[in-house]
Amino acid sequence: MMKKMSIPTSKISLVLFLCQIISALDVPLDSKLLEDLSQPPTITQQSPKDYIVDPRENIVIQCEAKGKPPPSFSWTRNGTHFDIDKDAQVTMKPNSGTLVINIMNGGKAEAYEGVYQCTARNERGAAISNNIVIRPSRSPLWTKEKLEPNHVREGDSLVLHCRPPVGLPPPIIFWMDNAFQRLPQSERVSQGLNGDLYFSNVQPEDTREDYICYARFNHTQTIQQKQPISVKVLSTKPVTERQPVLLTPTGSTSTKVELRGNVLLLECIAAGLPTPVIRWIKEGGELPANRTFFENFKKTLKIIDVSEADSGNYKCIARNTLGSVHHVISVTVKAAPYWITAPRNLVLSPGEDGTLICRANGNPKPSISWLANGVPIAIAPEDPSRKVDGDTIIFSHVQERSSAVYQCNASNEYGYLLANAFVNVLAEPPRILTPANKLYQVIADSPALLDCAYFGSPKPEIEWFKGVKGSILRGNEYVFHDNGTLEIPVAQKNSAGTYTCVARNELGKIQNEVQLEVKDPTMIIKQPEYKVIQRYGQVSFECIIKHDSTLLPTVTWLKDNDELPDDERFLVGKDNLTIMNVTDKDDGTYTCIVNTTLDSVSASAVLTVVAAPPTPAIIYARPNPPFDLELTGQLERSIDLSWIPGDENNSPITSFVIEYEDALHEPGVWHYQTEVPGTQTTVQLKLSPYVNYSFRVIAVNKIGRSQPSEPSEQYLTKSASPDENPANVQGIGSEPDNLVITWEPLKGFQSNGPGLQYKVSWRQKDVDDEWTSVIVANVSKYIVSGTPTFVPYEVKVQALNDLGYAPEPSEVIGHSGEDLPMVAPGNVQVHVINSTLAKVHWDPVPLKSVRGHLQGYKIYYWKVQSLSRRSRRHVEKKILTFRGNKTFGMLPGLEPYSSYKLNVRVVNGKGEGPASPDKAFKTPEGVPSSPSFLKITNPTLDSLTLEWGSPTHPNGVLTSYTLKFQPINNTHELGPLIEIRIPANESSLILKNLNYSTRYKFYFNAQTSVGSGSQITEEAVTIMDEAGILRPAVGAGKVQPLYPRIRNVTTAAAETYANISWEYEGPDHANFYVEYGVAGSKEDWKKEIVNGSRSFFVLKGLTPGTAYKVRVGAEGLSGFRSAEDVFETGPAMASRQVDIATQGWFIGLMCAVALLILILLIVCFIRRNKGGKYPVKEKEDAHADPEIQPMKEDDGTFGEYSDAEDHKPLKKGSRTPSDRTVKKEDSDDSLVDYGEGVNGQFNEDGSFIGQYSGKKEKEPAEGNESSEAPSPVNAMNSFV
Repeated sequence: MMKKMSIPTSKISLVLFLCQIISALDVPLDSKLLEDLSQPPTITQQSPKDYIVDPRENIVIQCEAKGKPPPSFSWTRNGTHFDIDKDAQVTMKPNSGTLVINIMNGGKAEAYEGVYQCTARNERGAAISNNIVIRPSRSPLWTKEKLEPNHVREGDSLVLHCRPPVGLPPPIIFWMDNAFQRLPQSERVSQGLNGDLYFSNVQPEDTREDYICYARFNHTQTIQQKQPISVKVLSTKPVTERQPVLLTPTGSTSTKVELRGNVLLLECIAAGLPTPVIRWIKEGGELPANRTFFENFKKTLKIIDVSEADSGNYKCIARNTLGSVHHVISVTVKAAPYWITAPRNLVLSPGEDGTLICRANGNPKPSISWLANGVPIAIAPEDPSRKVDGDTIIFSHVQERSSAVYQCNASNEYGYLLANAFVNVLAEPPRILTPANKLYQVIADSPALLDCAYFGSPKPEIEWFKGVKGSILRGNEYVFHDNGTLEIPVAQKNSAGTYTCVARNELGKIQNEVQLEVKDPTMIIKQPEYKVIQRYGQVSFECIIKHDSTLLPTVTWLKDNDELPDDERFLVGKDNLTIMNVTDKDDGTYTCIVNTTLDSVSASAVLTVVAAPPTPAIIYARPNPPFDLELTGQLERSIDLSWIPGDENNSPITSFVIEYEDALHEPGVWHYQTEVPGTQTTVQLKLSPYVNYSFRVIAVNKIGRSQPSEPSEQYLTKSASPDENPANVQGIGSEPDNLVITWEPLKGFQSNGPGLQYKVSWRQKDVDDEWTSVIVANVSKYIVSGTPTFVPYEVKVQALNDLGYAPEPSEVIGHSGEDLPMVAPGNVQVHVINSTLAKVHWDPVPLKSVRGHLQGYKIYYWKVQSLSRRSRRHVEKKILTFRGNKTFGMLPGLEPYSSYKLNVRVVNGKGEGPASPDKAFKTPEGVPSSPSFLKITNPTLDSLTLEWGSPTHPNGVLTSYTLKFQPINNTHELGPLIEIRIPANESSLILKNLNYSTRYKFYFNAQTSVGSGSQITEEAVTIMDEAGILRPAVGAGKVQPLYPRIRNVTTAAAETYANISWEYEGPDHANFYVEYGVAGSKEDWKKEIVNGSRSFFVLKGLTPGTAYKVRVGAEGLSGFRSAEDVFETGPAMASRQVDIATQGWFIGLMCAVALLILILLIVCFIRRNKGGKYPVKEKEDAHADPEIQPMKEDDGTFGEYSDAEDHKPLKKGSRTPSDRTVKKEDSDDSLVDYGEGVNGQFNEDGSFIGQYSGKKEKEPAEGNESSEAPSPVNAMNSFV
């Protein structure tokens, strides 16, 4: 079956006229065809409706049209025929309807004011132009008036009236002083829309005699000046403050009418002291986003592109600290006619139907009238095929005589629209536009497109045949396009031959033959291969091809996708590429590309260059430095330098590098001057003025660079004007009202002479202003103040010195300072994608309102409340930034089932603009988190009690809980799983009918309507029956685990040690051990045995500032261990307090004291044996202190130390603090009371320093609280 597709081809451009009905014809853009086809006139160019001309120049009224035959032109003036032959000043251009009225040779523009209309006519109809109103521009002089000086008290308001002459078009008003400087304006002083200068309150600095109003008439390029106005401010003390009063408009209400599409300007200027601030609102609505701007310090409200929706009451409010005043402006937006559907040209065949539609809108609604060939249709010649129905003309069974040009006029009191549309009825036999016997060539297995561009009226039918007597082509192997093209999707060798295209309609038949040739594809039958070659060797890549004998291939070689180096070592043959004397630079990818007129193929290979084996007999080295440098041929801008090379050391010198020193500007600093080949020993050097040169030469070979030569003699060049200007000139404003011009200053040698300065010039771009220039010292910045906000400037910086200026510099474009954006993004929309992700859309702000370089948009968003809890919390705003002019962004990481708000702000280089109105949205429900806890209590023979807490993050409305449990036997095998669904309002459950003395594992989670959350697990065991061995402890309220458990491993780390503590649940008398190692290391764990059944241990000898991993285990319990914990030791201290016990002088002193004690004891022993008593001993015997008795009263044991394994209470002889804080349940080894407080800490060796209570600064000496010996310091204190 025949397939048809409507797609354009690259051969023929279709559709000159886009018609309104299906049967309308398309006319191809074929020049020969268009020369033969008749066509009614079409107006192609005309002057504007309201045409204001310069009275000093010739008046040119344009009217251009096309048609076949070419149209003739005529004009009317003020509704009557304008006979141009009778006016010598008026001529019409040849082959055109454009009028030229000669004013410069004696004509007066005022004499040619009026309404003109052009008519273009040929045998097929007449087209008319708009009514063109010609008015000469006027720039009258200011009427002379006597201006009295204005005497006004300080703080009063003042209005300086401009009252410019009435011109055409109206002039542009601005105020300046005698020095042609614009008068500064502010919230207090500003120019109104009528040109008057308003002072909300005058200040003493407003006194001056040169307030001058200027009127600029752009059309005639003239400026008129009003007489200067004098203002004198009379100072009064004190100045009386005043409430706001409106200077303009007056009264409380006013009206304003504006046309659709125009710019609406509303103004409110108020007097008062302090200066009032103006605010605008729209009653009963919002000011339109993205189209509203505030000008003249918010005194002017500007709405662009107004529509009927902008009608309403606009209120301006002027406010200061004493009160406020307001004015309401009632705005009505009317509309001149505008097109809804403009009539379009129709090209029809005889007997066809068609319509012309003319629809327009406006306020008030416009009336529609039709003309035929420029004549109202009511009085035009009748046409039986034509019927007018309001805004539509219906054509039925048209004939060639129905051809005409119709005009649609839509008008109301604010304007009119006029459109020409022709109806061209053509009866044309078929024509084939494709050249006869055109040859098409394609590669086998690729598509073939055979063209048959045609035209005819009525539209011809197209058929294709193959061969002279072939049958019509049909079937899926062909595609027939609407433009006549035949497509063969996969052309084969047997597809070649002659193809015939036949076009026929009721007026005739025509055919055309084209030829198709199918060529063999080009192939590379031997591709280049990967090569590894030694340096200085030779390599060859092959590229042997096979191609169609009728095609001429071209072979191109590339290196790294670029052209081959221009080097004679690269030899390109017919089928290969050869590289001679290979170097390291030849390393890379080489590609062979074969091109024919129909196809292209390529293949690549990589070349790797390796070093050649070294020759040990030759020693290569860097060259020796050159010597005997000599300067000759001294000129102002050049000098000759020569030298003698040093020894090259078995490696040829490849180049010489010449460097110079500027002893005048940068003594001791050497700069690169040039480089010459190694065979050259003299060079002419270019010099700069005002530089004290000396030169040196460095020799270079493949090994490296030599040492520099000795410097040459010095040569001072003469001064000159600068040769160059500063680089990197930029203009970037730092404030909204300035322009900072920066540049890179010239270096010393670039100055070319003394007295280096810069001429800085600037002017506003696209404004007819003169350059403003200043000359500054040798600096790199200049600030221009008082600029408009973010406008482009042309900037240039020119260097100069005492001898003159540098060449004229190039101009760069900069911008004055940015200000904060004025408008918030509008139409903010939020699309919630899922419970944690949302997409935000917004309309971009107008670029004019950005007032700077647009950097992007920021989204501020925050969570208002969780919908599942209904509780508000502290608002934490989050910010996401989207770079560039984006209009959407994604918000990730949202919390499910929550209420959010957001707003969007535009960002420029200055900062953020105003925020859009807050947009609220809600996220849907998600799955909940796990229940906050699961406790199993009250075990009995056959029941357990479960208690749980609701999820911390419900993420929605909880619907239920799911409990799953199963028994576990002694070999850790799991039994059958039981599932229970629990209502969401429950928080506990008693499980009954359980097996006694059985361990159960429980899985518990919560559900919302979305699904199940993560589960929490727990294990518990029912108690044994009365015949069992193990009985639960009296008062036990918690299920004891069947197997031991070590949890809550915590660490308190110091610089070289750490205290490890843990909690243990399981059988008593467990023996613990601590394993530790460096975190992230693969080394084996180090193991330390804990003394007794203590639940803490001190790890010593650790490295400062190192992360460690630690775990705790129990011996004899199947290797049971805790989870790993990670801690980090403290950093090493820069300096430490010296331990006196390790100092040599202290050890010597202690030895001397010990020797002295030994001597005294010997003497006492001798005297005692002789019957004498030592006096001190007598006193000790007489006044024995019970607190330091060596033995306990009851059992005779030492009271200073109690074994930690005994877990016995301290006896009467033991020492305790005065506040009795150490009790039986507070084990000696517990870390609970130690903490990390001020009064108790661990020393570097792990011993505890300080009292338990920490309340007394000094206490009587106690027994050691550890098994380690006391330090020598304590021993000395005890002795003393």
